[in-house]
Amino acid sequence: MPQCPVRADFPEAGFLLWTTFEYVCKFVKPFRGGVTIQLVTTTPLFVDRPAIRALQSSRTMPIKDQTMPVQMPDADIISFKTRAYEALHNLASGRCSVSDIYHADARYWGSHPINEIAGMDAIADVWTKLRHAMPDLERRDSIFTGGIGKPDSRMPADVAGRQLVASMGVIQGTMTGDLFDIPATNGVVHLRVCEVHHLRDGRIAHSYVLFDFLDLMRQAGVWPMAPSLGAEGMWPAPTTQGVRITENDGKAGQNSMDIVLGMHEALGSFDGKSVHSMKHGDAWTGDFLWYGPAGIGSTRGMAGFQQHHQIPFLVGWPDRQGAGHYVRIADANFVVTGGWPSVRGTHLGEWLGLPPTGRKVDMRVMDFYHLVDGRIHENWVPIDIIHIMLQMGVDVFARLRHLRGAAPTDLPQQ
Repeated sequence: MPQCPVRADFPEAGFLLWTTFEYVCKFVKPFRGGVTIQLVTTTPLFVDRPAIRALQSSRTMPIKDQTMPVQMPDADIISFKTRAYEALHNLASGRCSVSDIYHADARYWGSHPINEIAGMDAIADVWTKLRHAMPDLERRDSIFTGGIGKPDSRMPADVAGRQLVASMGVIQGTMTGDLFDIPATNGVVHLRVCEVHHLRDGRIAHSYVLFDFLDLMRQAGVWPMAPSLGAEGMWPAPTTQGVRITENDGKAGQNSMDIVLGMHEALGSFDGKSVHSMKHGDAWTGDFLWYGPAGIGSTRGMAGFQQHHQIPFLVGWPDRQGAGHYVRIADANFVVTGGWPSVRGTHLGEWLGLPPTGRKVDMRVMDFYHLVDGRIHENWVPIDIIHIMLQMGVDVFARLRHLRGAAPTDLPQQ
């Protein structure tokens, strides 16, 4: 393995410094108050340049204890976005492993039936299952952006200031194996996936990943629910370039965030009687597209949005309330928000074909916004519908197994 000794001017030792050219720097011995390091070629990892600069300016505080700023220069955001993009694509392609890019104690929140898991072995098992189902899988991003997390008064203070990247796209491949009992199609499928990753010290500390397994069931021909009111199908990419790894505009992003949060505030003004009590129309273009998850479907324009999603949703969940955002980032005309849960409500009316159950439900939701001329023109909304249904008393995966021939042979045991 090639080695090339170099010198660095950091007097501190005992941590890993991630470099630009797919090297890991390991400290070898001190010299003149500094260290000699060897560069050993290995799989690519993140570069955490802001953390390195913070180390240079503070000789007494370890990197891991430093609080990241709520604002950061655009060039530094581009740096960590680019390296996160490369690392995630290398993970999907098999050029690196989970242990190369995640912290040992990383936590991962995934759609049901993954839910919350911890540690690299558990996260690697998700990828094992994906590769079993799609041996030739590839990652396709329609949106990839990042930024420093903005505060939300409903959330712990440390949510603000995190380095975050977010993506919307698909994992596509030939589905030759089952995935969570969804049957192989032996044809090309597009598994919709939206992600947010929290980076710390150059590695992923937390991942939030919403796979649309319900849409994969649709592609496999085993739809286990009532027909969707909106249109089902692949989500298109934004009308302008959404993979923003070589540019960043924090100032314009703040303007976009203000528009989106103003729209959120208007949604909170629902009077419990009329959909028109929420004055949020000015935040949207006249022909905006709202891309909903499988089970709800997509709509166009305010009339379509209200008829096929907003009114049915408010009938089902008239007391819905925002629960808080773990992600609020914005770059130019793209904004990402999301909560785990993002919304809470009580199932008091018919929704998705199910009569009211009276059950209180948490909803895992992300929102990816694309603004045009200061208004929201496109909104992609992944929601863990299967998890909501489970809380309502419907096990979608059990229905799937029934449709595939594995019907129950006795009553459920309490």
